[in-house]
Amino acid sequence: MEMEKFNYDNEIVRKFIIATVVFGIVGMLVGLTAALQLVIPELNAGLQWITFGRIRPLHTNAVIFAFVGNGIFAGVYYSMQRLLKTRMWSDLLSNINFWGWQLIILSAAITLPLGITTSKEYAELEWPIDIAIALIWVVFGLNMLMTIIKRRERHIYVAIWFYIATFVTVAILHIFNSFELPVTMLKSYSWYAGVQDALVQWWYGHNAVAFFLTTPYLGLMYYFVPKAANRPVYSYRLSIVHFWALIFIYIWAGPHHLLYTSLPDWAQSLGTVFSIMLIAPSWGGMLNGLLTLRGAWDKVRDSAVLKFMVVAITCYGMSTFEGPMLSLKNLNAISHFTDWTIAHVHIGGLGWNGFLTFGMLYFLIPKMWGTKLHSQRLANFHFWIGTLGIVFYAIPLYWAGFTQSLMWKEFTADGFLAYPNFLETVTQIIPMYAMRALGGTLYLIGVFVMVYNLMATAKSGSFMKNEEAEAPALAPKYKPHAGEYWHRALERKPMVLTILAVVAVSIGGLVEIVPTALVKSNIPTISSVKPYTPLELEGRDLYIREGCNNCHSQMIRPFRSETERYGEYSKAGEFVYDHPFLWGSKRTGPDLAREGGSKLRKPNSWHYNHFMDPRTMSPGSIMPPYPWFIEQDLDVSNTAAKINAMRTLGVPYPEGYEDQAVADLNAQAEEIAADLAQGGIEVAANREVIAIIAYLQRLGTDIENEGTEEVVSNP
Repeated sequence: MEMEKFNYDNEIVRKFIIATVVFGIVGMLVGLTAALQLVIPELNAGLQWITFGRIRPLHTNAVIFAFVGNGIFAGVYYSMQRLLKTRMWSDLLSNINFWGWQLIILSAAITLPLGITTSKEYAELEWPIDIAIALIWVVFGLNMLMTIIKRRERHIYVAIWFYIATFVTVAILHIFNSFELPVTMLKSYSWYAGVQDALVQWWYGHNAVAFFLTTPYLGLMYYFVPKAANRPVYSYRLSIVHFWALIFIYIWAGPHHLLYTSLPDWAQSLGTVFSIMLIAPSWGGMLNGLLTLRGAWDKVRDSAVLKFMVVAITCYGMSTFEGPMLSLKNLNAISHFTDWTIAHVHIGGLGWNGFLTFGMLYFLIPKMWGTKLHSQRLANFHFWIGTLGIVFYAIPLYWAGFTQSLMWKEFTADGFLAYPNFLETVTQIIPMYAMRALGGTLYLIGVFVMVYNLMATAKSGSFMKNEEAEAPALAPKYKPHAGEYWHRALERKPMVLTILAVVAVSIGGLVEIVPTALVKSNIPTISSVKPYTPLELEGRDLYIREGCNNCHSQMIRPFRSETERYGEYSKAGEFVYDHPFLWGSKRTGPDLAREGGSKLRKPNSWHYNHFMDPRTMSPGSIMPPYPWFIEQDLDVSNTAAKINAMRTLGVPYPEGYEDQAVADLNAQAEEIAADLAQGGIEVAANREVIAIIAYLQRLGTDIENEGTEEVVSNP
C-alpha cells in the first residue's frame, strides 16, 4: 500500500500551549487576589475595578475560557491530527481560532473589571463578545469537522467523539443562553426574566461545566493517558456506554442548582433524577481511565506525567460523585449558598482540569521539542505541592460550608435563631478563608515551578514546527470484518455521529426549557408586583455592575430558618420583571430579597454609611467600601433606552413613558437626598448612591402585604 507523506502542524499547538500557561497564571493570580480580599478586604486599595464583585467573574472566566479553553484547543489540535493521520484542514482557520480566542479573552479582561457584565455566571460577557465567541467557535468546529472528513484513518477514535459532542453542545448552550436585547454597545438585558432566566442560565451553567470542562477533557484523557502509559484504553465497549450515556443524561441536570427556589417542582425533581443517574456513566469513564493503567503502576511511580493524570482522573471521580449527592434535596439544603459548593467546584477545577492540563504539558513539550524533560524532580515537586495545595484549599472550605449552614439553621431552646446576625457566621469562617488562600498559593507555586521546568526543557531541544509523518490514503471502500461491533459503523460516518450527538443533547434541553422558559403563561404573576421605577432600574444596573450578586442572594428558601431571618419565602411571580434574574449562588453576605421590606428595612442613612465604610455599620464585615457611589454622578443618558428595551421585553411601562422617565427619576432621587439631609448627610441627588439605595429599599416591598400568590394575566 502506497504511503502518503504529510506533516503535522505543531505551531498552532505551541501557540495554544503558551496561551494556556500565561492565562493560567493570570487567572490563578486573580483568584488568589479574590481569596485574600475575603480575609483582608482593604486589599482592593480603594480601587473600583479590583473589588471582589468585579474580579470574581474575571477569575472564573480567565480560568475556564482562557486557561482551560486554550488547554482544550492545544490538546485537540495535537491529538486530532495524529488520530486522523492528517494535518488540520486549514492553517488559516487554526490561526483565526487562536487569535480570535485571545482577543475574546482580552476583551473579557478589559470589560469585566470595568463592570461591563450581564451578571449571569460563566456568561458575564456582553453581547458583542458573545457574538464573537459564537463566530470563533464555529471556526473551530468547521476546521475540526472538515479535518475529520479528509482523514486517513477510517474509524474515529473515542476522543474525537467527545470533541464533536463538545463543539455542538457548547454552541447550542451559548446561543440559547445569550439571547439578549442590546440597549447600547456595552449594555443588554436578558431576553428571559426571573424563573425563566434562572432555568436557562443554570441549564447553560451546569452544562458549561459538563461540555466545556468535562467532555473535551475526557477526550484528552482517552488520548493522553494511553499514550503516556503506552497501553491501549481499558475497554472499547465501556467507552461507548460512557460517551452516549454521559451526553444524553448530563444536559438534564441543570435544575439541581435551583432546588428549593421558585423554579417549578417538576423541573427541580427532573434535575435531581438525572443528576443521580450521572454517577453511572461518569464513574464508568473514570474507571476506564484508571484501568487503562492496569499493570503499569510502576510507570506511574516513575512518571510525573502519569501521577498528574491519575490524580486528575481521581478528582473527576470525586467531583462526579459529590455533584449528584449535592443534588439530593436533603444535602442541597445544607450545601447551597455555602462554601461547600466552592470546594466541590475546585476539586474539579484544580484537580481534574488543572492536573490533566499539567500532565498533558509535561507530555507534549518534550515530544514537540524532541528532547527529555529537564527535571523529573521538579515535576514531582510540582505534583506534590500542587496536591497539597488542593488539600489546603478544599478541606477548609468544606469545614466553612458546614459551619455556615449549621449556624444559619440553629435555633435556641426558646425557638429563636441562635445567630440572628448574619455577620456572626462570616467572622467565624475567616480562618478557613485564610487557609484556602494558603492552598491557592501552594498550587500557584507549583505552576511557576512547571513554567521554569518546561522552558528549560524547550531550551534544551529544537522545536519541530512541521512534524513529518506518513500514512496510507483512506481506501475508497470499506468492507466490515466478520463479528465487527455495531458501533464501528457510526465511527465511519462522522456526520451521522454528529447529528446523533445533537439529538442526544437536545432532548433534555427541549423537555426542560420549552415548558418553562418559552411559555410565559406557565409562570404565575402577583398583582402587587410592579415594574421598577427608572431610578430603581438604574440602581439595579449599578448592583449588576459591581457584582453584588456574587456575594448576596435574592432567593429566600421555604425553610423556617430563612423565613425567620429574612421574611416570607420567595415566589415565582416576584421576578417577572427581572431581566436578568439575580438569585445568586453564594451567600458571603445576607440575602437581600426582602431588604426593603418592613422586617429588614434600614434607613437610607444606614445604607449610605454602609457604602462609605461597611465596618462602621457592621463591625467585622468583609465587604469593601464603595466610596465611588458617593463621588460619581449617575449616568442617565441611556435611561430612556433602558425603559424602551424593558417594554420590548414585556415589562408594562406605558407607551411613551421613556420621555417622562428621567423626570420621574430625578423626582424620586430628590426625595431620597432630602431624607438623607434630615439625618445630617448632604449628598447631591444625582449621585450613584441615591440610585442603589432606591433599588435596595424597593426589594421585597411589593409582596410584604400579600398573603397568597394571586394569579393574573401576564404582562
